[in-house]
Formats: sequence, structure tokens, C-alpha cells
Amino acid sequence: MTDAKTTIHDTENRVREGLDTVRETASKVYHDAGDKASEVLEVSREKTKRVVNNLESNPLGILVGGLAVGAIAGALIPRSAREKELLAPVGKRLSETVVAATAAAKAAGQSELGELGLTKDNARGQARGLLDGIVKALTTAGTAGAKAVSQKPVV
Repeated sequence: MTDAKTTIHDTENRVREGLDTVRETASKVYHDAGDKASEVLEVSREKTKRVVNNLESNPLGILVGGLAVGAIAGALIPRSAREKELLAPVGKRLSETVVAATAAAKAAGQSELGELGLTKDNARGQARGLLDGIVKALTTAGTAGAKAVSQKPVV
């Protein structure tokens, strides 16, 4: 019977040791998971702050990006026959309005520039005069540089 008691006692000790090992491992895993969760939370907070700062500092970029994504989505998603039927008149009116607005803006701009004396011919003349002045300045500078080099004493 002593052998049976010893075997039972040894088995109990091995079971207790196994339970202790399981408890330690579970505790370590629990603490490691908590640490990782804290790290992930901190990183996500930092990234969120950076995104918010970027949004605040560059709202136009976000708007343009959103419009680009919307345009891509609109181009990729096929229109139904009902959408074409309903939106065709709106598109036509919008196109006509844009063409008329562009023509009016062009005419008004040309008129304003004409009143200021800024016509194509005047602009060409000013550009030609500017180019002639640049060529003259470069020629003068080149001549002066060549003259300075030819007058230097040789060492």
C-alpha cells in the first residue's frame, strides 16, 4: 500500500506542478496581451492625431482626394437605363451652361484686357522688347568678360 500512496502522492505533485506551469503561462500570456493592447492603443491614438492634424492642415487635399475617389467610383459603376433617362437632360443643360459661362468669361476678360491696352500685338511687342533687352545685356556682359580676361596679366 505504501507503493500506491507514493504513486498517488507523486501523481498529485506532478498535477500540481502542471497546474502551476499552466497558471504561470496563462498569467504571462494575459499580461503580454495587455501590454500589446496598450501599445496598439497608443499607436492608434498617435496615428489618429496625425490624421486629424493632416486634415486640419490640408483640407483642400482631402477634398480633391475625395472628389477623385468619387469620380473613379462613378466611372467604374455602370449607369442604369433609368439613370441615363433621368440625368441626360440635366447633363445637357449643365454642358450648355458651362459653355455659355466660359464664352462670357472669355469675352469679358478680352474686353477688360483691351481696355487696359493689353492686346496680343502689344504683348508680342513687349515680349520682343524684353528678349532684345536680354540679348543686349548678355552681349554686353560677354564682351566685358572677354575684355577683362584679355587685360589680366599672366601669372
